[in-house]
Amino acid sequence: MSDKAAAFVKEITPRSEDFSRWYTDVIRRAELADYSPVKGSMVIRPYGYAMWELMQQALDRRIKETGHVNAYFPLLIPEGLLEKEAAHVEGFAPQVAWVTHGGDEKLEERLVVRPTSEAIICTMYSKWIQSWRDLPVLINQWANVVRWEKVTRLFLRTTEFLWQEGHTVHETEEEAQKETLKMLGVYKEFAETELAMPVLAGQKTESEKFAGAAKTYSIEALMGDGRALQAATSHNLGQNFAKVFDITFQGRDKTVQYGWQTSWGATTRLIGGVIMMHGDDSGLILPPRIAPVSGSDGPHSSR
Repeated sequence: MSDKAAAFVKEITPRSEDFSRWYTDVIRRAELADYSPVKGSMVIRPYGYAMWELMQQALDRRIKETGHVNAYFPLLIPEGLLEKEAAHVEGFAPQVAWVTHGGDEKLEERLVVRPTSEAIICTMYSKWIQSWRDLPVLINQWANVVRWEKVTRLFLRTTEFLWQEGHTVHETEEEAQKETLKMLGVYKEFAETELAMPVLAGQKTESEKFAGAAKTYSIEALMGDGRALQAATSHNLGQNFAKVFDITFQGRDKTVQYGWQTSWGATTRLIGGVIMMHGDDSGLILPPRIAPVSGSDGPHSSR
């Protein structure tokens, strides 16, 4: 090791001494992200964002290969839409950021800064879906969301973060469950192939499931400190949202039926997971498929 490299490594806290501090040191020294003036929010620096772009490209390819298409829905959601689904709004209420004024004028109805998009997307689906011939609807969006977190850590839990969220509607319960498990499998294969991150896939408990979902599944990865990280989730929403937002269709037997829905997502938390799984006391180590540059060409502690 050169004198320059040895001097640099001394600026990274050993994992055995303080894993949390080591994690932050690696991110800052490798110039992946930095703290912003907005409390709880981070700036993703070019090298960190290049990692996210490579993850995004690999996952987006898999999403499209399974028949899904990308779209985009508004960042701002009327309060009345969010409140339609009681369990959903209760689950997100402590984390919601509100827009109350437009310029100098107070809004007649408060707007929610997107914590997740079920409310706005379901509202649109209720307009678009009329017949069983319109199904399945297989849409994904790449977006940012805001959740007012009290305790934050770079990449792992921030007030604003980047993600993809898939939202689908199906003709039958069986199709929705198949979709839920299929996308869970896509996440598992993606994590293990692209991120070199072995994961366990399974169903979350009732207390841990997504607000408003019938069933929630996740992939979990073991980090360097011996703790598990939830790396992605896939939700079978049943007909809960369909009944609230009136997502109905004329079935093959001419009766009016409610759609069966799923939603699923992965976030920039994956970058934090890669750091904690592969890094060591000398700094950042990246799987080749998500390394923006190879070998010693990366910034500072990247290898």
